[in-house]
Amino acid sequence: MGLLALGTPLAWPEAKQKADQVRQWGIEQLLAIWNRAKVKERDVLLWGDEIEYLVVAFDDKHRKVQLSLRQADILEALAKDEDLCKSGGVVPDLQMVHRREDKLPVFHPEFGRFMLESTPGKPWGIGFKDLLDVEPNMKWRREIAKDHMHGNEYPITLTTFPRLGTKDEFICPYYPPSGDKLRSQFLPDEIANPHIRFPTLAANIRARRGRKVEINVPIFKDVNTPSPFKDPTVDYDLHNWPEDDDVRNGAAKDDHIYMDAMAFGMGSCCLQITFQAKNITEGRNLYDQLSPLGPIMLALTAATPIYKGFLADTDVRWNQINRAVDDRTAEELGEKPLKHDRWRIAKSRYASNSTYISQDPRLRPEYHDPHLTIDPAIRDRLIAGGMDSLLATHFAHLFIRDPLVVFAEDLDYLDLSKTDHFENLQSTNWQHIRFKPPPADADIGWRVEFRPMEIQMTDFENAAFATFIVLVTRAILSFELNFYIPIERTTENMETAHNRDAVRKDRFYFRKDPFPARPVKISNGGSALNSGTTTPMGVPSRPPTPVGPVEDEYALLTIDEIINGCSDGEGAGFPGLIPLVESYLNSVNVDVETRCDLARYLDLIRKRASGQLWTGARWLREFVAGHKEYKRDSVVGVGVCYDLVKEVERVTETGGKVDGLAGRMFREEKSGVVEVETV
Repeated sequence: MGLLALGTPLAWPEAKQKADQVRQWGIEQLLAIWNRAKVKERDVLLWGDEIEYLVVAFDDKHRKVQLSLRQADILEALAKDEDLCKSGGVVPDLQMVHRREDKLPVFHPEFGRFMLESTPGKPWGIGFKDLLDVEPNMKWRREIAKDHMHGNEYPITLTTFPRLGTKDEFICPYYPPSGDKLRSQFLPDEIANPHIRFPTLAANIRARRGRKVEINVPIFKDVNTPSPFKDPTVDYDLHNWPEDDDVRNGAAKDDHIYMDAMAFGMGSCCLQITFQAKNITEGRNLYDQLSPLGPIMLALTAATPIYKGFLADTDVRWNQINRAVDDRTAEELGEKPLKHDRWRIAKSRYASNSTYISQDPRLRPEYHDPHLTIDPAIRDRLIAGGMDSLLATHFAHLFIRDPLVVFAEDLDYLDLSKTDHFENLQSTNWQHIRFKPPPADADIGWRVEFRPMEIQMTDFENAAFATFIVLVTRAILSFELNFYIPIERTTENMETAHNRDAVRKDRFYFRKDPFPARPVKISNGGSALNSGTTTPMGVPSRPPTPVGPVEDEYALLTIDEIINGCSDGEGAGFPGLIPLVESYLNSVNVDVETRCDLARYLDLIRKRASGQLWTGARWLREFVAGHKEYKRDSVVGVGVCYDLVKEVERVTETGGKVDGLAGRMFREEKSGVVEVETV
């Protein structure tokens, strides 16, 4: 969730006039942060996870499931729970109680009134015990949330609701599509969190763009799907708003599912992991090295094959959110010659990374994006303020955007002890890896946020993927691993990750040899996760700069080869991410019981990558395809959706210990033997 503030929001014409002021003040605040925190050191690794839920309401009598818009009521019930308050409370936004950081989790609102966000009550630490506490904590959070809902409500962790935006009553209470903020054919304004930031954000994205957002997702062509497919939910005769002309001007494309509002993207759930590095150098290194992993983890966690009641020909959410917040004008998109705007902008505000920022000598000039757009004046100001060119270029790229939500009260004077203007731009650049400077009002270090992963149905799966990416960061730092590939290849990989069943059928650009040119010593023993984050004695502090053609450094590999290793072909010799993690675990003192517990998570990921176990997306498709009411026409009807979400609830409640199709996500069907145990 982005920056939440209160005040008088400016409508877009006035906000646009103040954009330069907000940008300039944001840069001055960034320089103040830089000068305060560039030498900031933390003793240990800390990290946290963020889980987002959809709140659904079942009507078992009529075999119907809807999104519940009771976010505010649920949060209020959580805040008023006396027993929870005695232990420190779980909704700090609504409570004036003393938080005990070692106790309860925290709940926050999200964009959709049908969503909740939860985080652990305190960051996870450096010990292996913390890794094993993640899954029970996730289960506890879900139980706490469920206990404060109506009896027919449930917090599911699906990426999107399968029938969001259909013509039937998919929300309760029901509101017809209307409102001057979204101006959507399919969704009411009431679907969004009423906090003034959210409707203003949606309205200003639309106003800046000059038309509604345009989301077209390829339809999955089944045997009875019309060809060409023309989205039957689109009303070409609607004349409520000027933007209703969009569909008459070609916004809804043939053979695509058409959506027209920010809520179709920001109403999606995901699993995010944030790492606090020991210092800025380590943070910049993690930012760079995690970037090529983003598309891999996106494809591996694929869980979004249904939009607006139709089966899509894509498996993940990323591009739909990308388009849902795309505020670029026709000139910035290259549809018209530049006249009023300053530059073409290649990507939406929600997109894959376009920069590397580490001062690692292994970062070759050829890896950078040759078409990167930056604001030269901002880069020059940052360099003049003492920031190095690489990091200055990164922020000068982010700050080509306009601030979207500007509060009049914030424009009276510049307060360098705050970060509000900086965060105004930073928090609305939704890249797949985010580099986060320390906040002004807390003793927190430099952080890196890993954002691409899709939310999974069970707490076991979410804990597995969270634990895995944490262990990958430990291997990166311990072994000084090098995953650099050209930024443009990562951008291509993000597109490939959207393909249906990409985890089994596609190949991704990936570095063939991740090891430095010299052996790396591992710290002597220790049970902490930060083992190896400092340079061993007697070893040069930096690996040498690589030589030779960049194109020889990477190859097209399958997800299986990237995760589990590659013994032949172009990527022969790549060890695999799981073997690298296991080598790291071998290098530190881990007791047998803990190692066995961690093996459950690695086994799930290993077999999802190999195709032995199904992704969530594949199971959702198979469930729909096998439903008695499905007519092989790509339509996910009301009854199919009800049974599907009911089954998701059952899978969640059992932690994946289910038979039938759903069991294929958790165990391989071979002679009836269960190969992955989830408890």
